[in-house]
Amino acid sequence: MEVALKTFFSSPRFAVAGASSDAAKYGHKVFAWYLQHSLPVTPLNPRSPTITVLKQSHDTVASPASLPDAASTSLSVITPPAVTKQLLKEAKEAGVPAVWLQPGSFDADVLEYAKGAFKAAIAGEGGDGGEGWCVLVDGEHGLSLAGREWSRL
Repeated sequence: MEVALKTFFSSPRFAVAGASSDAAKYGHKVFAWYLQHSLPVTPLNPRSPTITVLKQSHDTVASPASLPDAASTSLSVITPPAVTKQLLKEAKEAGVPAVWLQPGSFDADVLEYAKGAFKAAIAGEGGDGGEGWCVLVDGEHGLSLAGREWSRL
């Protein structure tokens, strides 16, 4: 998994599918994590043109195909499994190289698809948290593996 973590965090850009203004939701927490680590991140939310995170408004995109440079963007996914598979198909078609499926965003079928479709897919058992690989728990280790300098806001 260390190779996948390094690949994921070697991308120059990031996006969060399921990003939300609702501070109780993991899409909000994960998007805020990227901002707090001074990483260039785009929120994906087809239902809202903007979200508010860390007291700032952020323009969203509706799908992976709408990302400014999908081929240079690693994608964190925080959507229900029923939504995730179609989202991953769109991400693959758009050229996204790596995905991180947060706990609860996938089932066995989605996990199998992700592992076959992307250069790197982080998901499933492992990591330092109790529920599997999570950006909030394991992201800083991934940043270190990729040799990324980051400063926490």
